Amino acid sequence: MLEERLKPLGYTVSWKEFSSGPALLDGLKLGAIDFGHGGEAPPIFAQAAGAAFLYIGHEPPAPQGEAILVPKDSLIKTIADLKGKKIALNKGSNVHYLLVRALENTGLKYADIDAVFLSPADGRAAFDKGAVDAWVIWEPYRTAAEMSSGARTLADGRGLVSNHEFFFVTQSFAEAHPQVIDVVLSAARDVYAEAAKDMAGTAKAFSVAAGFPIPVMEVALSRRGFGVQPMSNQVISDQQKIADTFKTIGLIPAAINVSDVVRKP
Repeated sequence: MLEERLKPLGYTVSWKEFSSGPALLDGLKLGAIDFGHGGEAPPIFAQAAGAAFLYIGHEPPAPQGEAILVPKDSLIKTIADLKGKKIALNKGSNVHYLLVRALENTGLKYADIDAVFLSPADGRAAFDKGAVDAWVIWEPYRTAAEMSSGARTLADGRGLVSNHEFFFVTQSFAEAHPQVIDVVLSAARDVYAEAAKDMAGTAKAFSVAAGFPIPVMEVALSRRGFGVQPMSNQVISDQQKIADTFKTIGLIPAAINVSDVVRKP
């Protein structure tokens, strides 16, 4: 769909896949891609590291799309029980903020736990063999662990985080080709609309592409929203809160102003 809309304008499309949001934002920073799509925490780290990009839109909130998991037989029953425990997570991803918020909500500090930074695949391996006490992860890894090993959800993002997914563009591309941005977002809206109309077909397609069983994808997709929404003052404020929190606990070296990197149509 996107290819068809851009071809008459003289553009071609090349798709590149990344294992996580932090890796994608690194690609954006290095100029490997012009557009990207990722969660709410990675752009905070990217902006703090000097990446020149712009927020151009976001998906509806999906607080159920990430969770803190413990093994089914774990003695850990509450977030408070995580004190002093080893917790696996992907550094700089959305789940990083979920963990911070969940701890704060219980009266714990980020320093009260032992964060073990692992990719999703390595995190699952460490979780299954008991090398970590808990795992903070997003979909569809969450549902896959619940279905295959009986992993228990200690908490998901409800009441703690919005878990937005954002669309990005490099500043250089936005300056040189501003007319392309609205074409990309319009195509994305139409794709989401089609996906929402046929959830069974969407789950099947994602199963083939991502390598997860169809039942896993059906549950995972039910825990997210579909659509493309313009950046609002509320969403920008939510992002600023994440940035301020990460600065306070030392995850980023200096304060940033999120509104500085939001596209002004």
